[in-house]
Amino acid sequence: MPAIILKLEREKSMLRRHPWIFEGAIERTEGRMKSGDTVDVLANDGTWLAKAAFSPESQIRARVWSFTKAEVIDNVFFKRKLENALARKQEILSKHKTNAFRLIAAEADGLPGITIDVYVNVFVVQLLSAGAEKHRSKIQWAILQLFPDAIIHERSDVDVRKKEGLTPLVQTLHGELPDTVVIEENGVKICVDLINGHKTGFYLDQRENRRIAASYCAGKSVLNCFSFTGTFGLYALAAGASEIINVDASQSALDLSAKNVAINGLDESKVSHLKRDVFELLREYKEAGTSFDVIVLDPPKFVDSKHNLNKASRGYKDINRLALSLLNPNGTLLTFSCSGLMPQDLFQKIVADAALDAQRDVYFVQRLAQSEDHPVSGNFPEGYYLKGLVCKV
Repeated sequence: MPAIILKLEREKSMLRRHPWIFEGAIERTEGRMKSGDTVDVLANDGTWLAKAAFSPESQIRARVWSFTKAEVIDNVFFKRKLENALARKQEILSKHKTNAFRLIAAEADGLPGITIDVYVNVFVVQLLSAGAEKHRSKIQWAILQLFPDAIIHERSDVDVRKKEGLTPLVQTLHGELPDTVVIEENGVKICVDLINGHKTGFYLDQRENRRIAASYCAGKSVLNCFSFTGTFGLYALAAGASEIINVDASQSALDLSAKNVAINGLDESKVSHLKRDVFELLREYKEAGTSFDVIVLDPPKFVDSKHNLNKASRGYKDINRLALSLLNPNGTLLTFSCSGLMPQDLFQKIVADAALDAQRDVYFVQRLAQSEDHPVSGNFPEGYYLKGLVCKV
């Protein structure tokens, strides 16, 4: 088998079972290898370390499939990975009364570059690495072995594929794909747009946080910023909020938000949907003296590289400062960062500094993270990306 030989003393991360081999750690390669091929990873002295997928165009030159030398990366390998992940996550379905969950969370579930989200019987896959691309048919086979009635749709329309030398791709691999599917979680019905929805169609990673947010909303006025299809507002309304304003830049997302209110039989007169830029709207509210009991800030990723961390930090500070200034006394701010490169402690410091600028006292009463079907593996701390804070003001 072709092999990657690491530089002297660069095997330490491999011994800790970290699944990435960067270009700078490689001394040389042996044998012919193409994009996505399985290769052996060897220490400088020839000691075998892992089997990995080769990616010639990425700075992450190889991603580990297995640290077991006898492992064969075949159909059965992928089936076993799916079975193991399902066994870990099965209790989530009953715990949250849901029929939608993340079956495979890439490296965290031992399958680098592969995401599989389940919406009832629709399996939406993202294949974002050269190795994942190479084994598409095996992944499809494994899903159908475990779920014969599955509809399988690929949403590999993500720019990160370009770093692997791959083009963005959308295709239905098996079955007839509906435009939308209605899922349930924690007693709430949610319509998911499988064609145009963000990511794989929906944000399953906020499931627990939606429930927690609702616990602060009974009888309260709620401003839901970057609302997408309005699910934070939906939970809040179901919990007895007096008023919900959903704000998003996408009219199609707001239309689906209104549909979600309707299919749950909730009071539509308590909900407004505004197609606006959130930063501009918050400034207008501040000038007008408008205030709220609860504000949810769930913006898109501000940090896409270490180089723009400072710029992103200023953006987070600005928007949190505005939100904090709009809260009634003893109000609640639920604020999030989905940027993996944003450290938890730095995010909390940014919000604290924003409170100083807004001349408000802030108390951090809860720390929030991604849903439990988006685990953080012990050997891959980078899997921790979603940070949230519940703040009393």
